[in-house]
Amino acid sequence: MRVSSKSLSSEFKPAGFFRAKIRQHIFKFNPNESSSWRSWFRRVSEGEVVLGLIIANVAMFMLWRIADNSFMVKNFTISLDNFTSGRLHTLITCAFSHIDAGHVTSNMLGLYVFGKRIERIFGPEFFLKLYLAGAVGGSVFFLVHKAYLAASSKSGQPMKMDPSKIQGLGASGAVTAIMLLDIFLFPKSTIYLELLIPVPAMLVGIYIIAKDLMRIIRGDQRISGSAHLGGAAVAAIAWARIRRGRF
Repeated sequence: MRVSSKSLSSEFKPAGFFRAKIRQHIFKFNPNESSSWRSWFRRVSEGEVVLGLIIANVAMFMLWRIADNSFMVKNFTISLDNFTSGRLHTLITCAFSHIDAGHVTSNMLGLYVFGKRIERIFGPEFFLKLYLAGAVGGSVFFLVHKAYLAASSKSGQPMKMDPSKIQGLGASGAVTAIMLLDIFLFPKSTIYLELLIPVPAMLVGIYIIAKDLMRIIRGDQRISGSAHLGGAAVAAIAWARIRRGRF
């Protein structure tokens, strides 16, 4: 998850709204067809949830360029201000939100590479729940960390900016949950860093967690280690439940 010490509404200017004529379609309703959640998932083909999530993230990336930025900041970034203002939906919507092209590209690459196997093994319903749980877990850890910093600033530790106003966005918490669950399940598999260097998955997992801990300790203002650790916590819980046969 990327964080910003500046107001995103002032940093990015809207390019205006595009008008599009949407062709109307007539949908036939079959009263005998089940509309339940799980019935829908049974009709989903392998890989469609991964693809759908990638499309949703890319669409949100484009929306940042055409929509009103104050609206996007209020509804698609996570911050203490947003949360305490009652915008609880931002716990999830921020995990579909990217501004930087490199950020969305790296997250979607990780989602595709690691998400395919998780969805194939456990099914689309489990995979979507894991993504959303990772999103919420990342947001909660982000908020707890900022709340701690806000309390510390009131107790005398100087801060460059009010932690309650720092905004976070990105699918990193959700992708971290998916990636680390894959690593927990297959620790002896090989991951190719930069698509070239073969490294045991177990070492990659240790490196990811250690790096995020260091981000918190060093006070990284660009990438939220706390949000990533929230995703890691979700992965650990999912892994424990799988081992007990409760997924």
